[in-house]
Amino acid sequence: MHLSASQIASATGGTLHGPDVQVDSAAIDSRSIRPGQLFVPIVAARDGHDFIAAAVAAGAPAYLTDRAPDPAIDATAVQVADTAIALADLGREARRHFGDRVVGVTGSVGKTSTKDLLAGVLETTYTTAASEKSFNNELGLPLTMLGAPDDTEAVVLEMGARGVGHIALLCDIASPTVGVLTRVEGVHLEMFGSLEDIAQAKGELVESLPADGIAVLNADHPVVAAMASRTRAKVITYGVEQPADVRAENIVLDDQLRARFDLITPWGSAPVALGARGEHQVPNALAAAAAGGGLGVPVDAIAAGLAGARLSGLRMEMSTTGGGVTVINDAYNANPTSMAAALQSLATIDATRRFAVLGTMAELGDDGPAAHRDIARQAADLGIAVIAVDEPAYGDDVTHVDDVDGAVDALTGLAGGTLGAGDAVLVKGSRVAALERVADALD
Repeated sequence: MHLSASQIASATGGTLHGPDVQVDSAAIDSRSIRPGQLFVPIVAARDGHDFIAAAVAAGAPAYLTDRAPDPAIDATAVQVADTAIALADLGREARRHFGDRVVGVTGSVGKTSTKDLLAGVLETTYTTAASEKSFNNELGLPLTMLGAPDDTEAVVLEMGARGVGHIALLCDIASPTVGVLTRVEGVHLEMFGSLEDIAQAKGELVESLPADGIAVLNADHPVVAAMASRTRAKVITYGVEQPADVRAENIVLDDQLRARFDLITPWGSAPVALGARGEHQVPNALAAAAAGGGLGVPVDAIAAGLAGARLSGLRMEMSTTGGGVTVINDAYNANPTSMAAALQSLATIDATRRFAVLGTMAELGDDGPAAHRDIARQAADLGIAVIAVDEPAYGDDVTHVDDVDGAVDALTGLAGGTLGAGDAVLVKGSRVAALERVADALD
């Protein structure tokens, strides 16, 4: 989005120093600056003000600052009281340029995939902008909005939370007209404290919607379905197991774990060949279909969008090594729900032997040890051999290793010396574990 420095000063209550230059989008990392972007230095573990000169050298024509501009830096400055608050204000300024197709997506699991699938659906009909990767907090959300092209007709924003009130803040910035809720699960309990607090936080999205907005709720998840009472917006439900407005029938998986199903909606029906892998992606696809249909996307276009949607990396990526080993790289993140789904996906693969290299499931608080043991039990019930990387909580019935090299050696050992055709390996853990390195080592 193009803004002038004077518009930025007006929106943030800042003081303009220098020429009234134009900027196109914004960045908070000087290493990622593209020519023309506004640089927003954030004060966190490192002070972004230390990198203003580098950002300007990389092509930033203007920057925000909460202190007197350095006369040695040849760029326009907008002096503000707090750069993080100013970034949120710029998100609100960007919102003024969008219409009534601004979608917020939240939930304990599935929100990034749902965001990606919905972007694919909306792109069939509207010029669409969506959050990159997991840009889902008070910094990433306004950056996404500022990065939207000037001709944007629809925006999809992922919304995360670290506590009650965080999603309400994001909604204050974005003013969504559509809210999509996936699931409420006991993840991030270390930050929230209880499942009730998680539900309270996630429901802030539907509470923010206008009366002429749309709340898209998961009928299969009672906690989410009950949020219908917390919104004045129109409710559209989706689900596989319970009666819903948008549902899937005749679900089958191909040999690449991609689901095919009949999409049933209030706007018509269509066959869907889902591009995303794993049966657990079907509810996410239904959520995207419900939001897209509610925003006027024809049902045939919805099906095409679901087939062609581009998912963020490290999510059920499937490959075959030169030796014929099937590798499922689902290493972006992990919690008990997504871990169980990934194990079920591994169990459906046509393979002689199945192995799972699992890292920690972070931020589970006091529930962590029991949750890890339960995952180990589920894997054993499915006939999957588990190699736990630097996480003793999986218990005594799995193979434990300290690092990636140990995991690769353990795989070879469990396979009797050689992995080959007929073997399948799942790699999954929370982001802190960075277990994609195992998948890379197997290629």
